[in-house]
Amino acid sequence: MRIELDEAFTWRGRTVRWARRGDGPPVVFCHGTPWSSALWEPFADALSRQFTVYLWDMPGYGRSSKDPGHRVSLDVQGELLADLLGHWGLTRPHIVAHDYGGAVALRAHLLHDAVYASLALVDVVALAPWGSSFFQLVREHAEVFQKLPPAVHEGALRAYIAGASARGLTEQQVTMLIEPWLGETGQPAFYRQIAAADQAYTDEIEHRYASIDLPVLVLWGTDDTWIPVDRAHRLAAMIPGARLELVEHAGHLIQLDTPVAVSANLHRWLIGRD
Repeated sequence: MRIELDEAFTWRGRTVRWARRGDGPPVVFCHGTPWSSALWEPFADALSRQFTVYLWDMPGYGRSSKDPGHRVSLDVQGELLADLLGHWGLTRPHIVAHDYGGAVALRAHLLHDAVYASLALVDVVALAPWGSSFFQLVREHAEVFQKLPPAVHEGALRAYIAGASARGLTEQQVTMLIEPWLGETGQPAFYRQIAAADQAYTDEIEHRYASIDLPVLVLWGTDDTWIPVDRAHRLAAMIPGARLELVEHAGHLIQLDTPVAVSANLHRWLIGRD
């Protein structure tokens, strides 16, 4: 079921599109890059029978604003998340975060005093090293990439995203993932958010993971080639009491590769915290 992001939060000139559904304890989903909240929609819809679920697109992503003058780096997104939770009136939500969303949620908690009931970290950006050779190339030549012919950009985007799945993507899934990054607004926004990627924003908080004092689930695909599974073991070992769950035959797009396993793990985790 498609969940429309039918609400808007204005923050420092940015427009954050978001949606709330269901009833019960609050669960906030955080997406990563180059994804959007659409990746979490089926899971949020299923959980909305027992929880109040919140979906949102970070500025620069999905259906939120993509103003070229607005920074979209991890420091900005972490501060925004803390303020967004305040806007929603949430004091102790459960957080489910994927990819960059993990770094955003960790920064909001460790640097901006966001308080969580629990934190599920799913194939997240959290530990050095991260950032592929493609990221490095785009950082050095972002303006050139922004001017690629649309057809060339779409071909490169399709090839890049395909590498995040261990099982292969359907055409419908590919369309869902690339749609926000096409056209006069989407194409330059895609390269801007990659150019803004900086490991310094996780280096800044990595030493604080040992101070995290809340229930944490580390959920990871064993076949993730974007952020290999050794990061899952390292991250779980750094966070006191963290639970590690590995999902076989899942890549970085674990939500699409093994949706049943992801849904079962998240439901079991959240019910156990309720």
